[in-house]
Amino acid sequence: MLEIAELLTEYDRARTYTDELWRDLSTEELHWRPRQDFSPIGWHLGHQAHVAHFMIRNLTAAEPSPAPDLDGVMDSANPEAHRLPLPDPRRIADFRSTVAERVHARMNAIGAGTVGAPAQLTIVAQALLTALINHEYQHDRWIGEVRNRDLGHPLPDDPTSDRITTVDGYLVVCGWNP
Repeated sequence: MLEIAELLTEYDRARTYTDELWRDLSTEELHWRPRQDFSPIGWHLGHQAHVAHFMIRNLTAAEPSPAPDLDGVMDSANPEAHRLPLPDPRRIADFRSTVAERVHARMNAIGAGTVGAPAQLTIVAQALLTALINHEYQHDRWIGEVRNRDLGHPLPDDPTSDRITTVDGYLVVCGWNP
């Protein structure tokens, strides 16, 4: 398995790629739906962070949500009609940043062994980070398709790392050394 520090580097790489996909889009573009039953790009951005924190807090640290008011909006278990109103771009960026800080803090604590059951939590953390990275890339694929096909913006270059591969058209990171 890749070490936690290596996976955090890949997590940051995935988040940087996500930022390249959306930071130049307008609020209108972030809130636009290609179809009535599709979530807008802004929702996907919040959902990526929501899932990251939900997984961290439920699998490794029972900490409260950094944005309880967004939990229902960003949860994919809720029907499309309940995924509104979307926050503005600044709030989305702040939420994503706060969650990334929490991911780093908890994963670094696990990596340093300053938690109860550090060996067991290391195994959980490695699998969890791999899932979070691949979930980020999963939604990046959709964001990129809408950005390019529907909104007419060019796509950034794919991130480069010897740990990234493509499976079924999706960027993925394997949690083990290839």
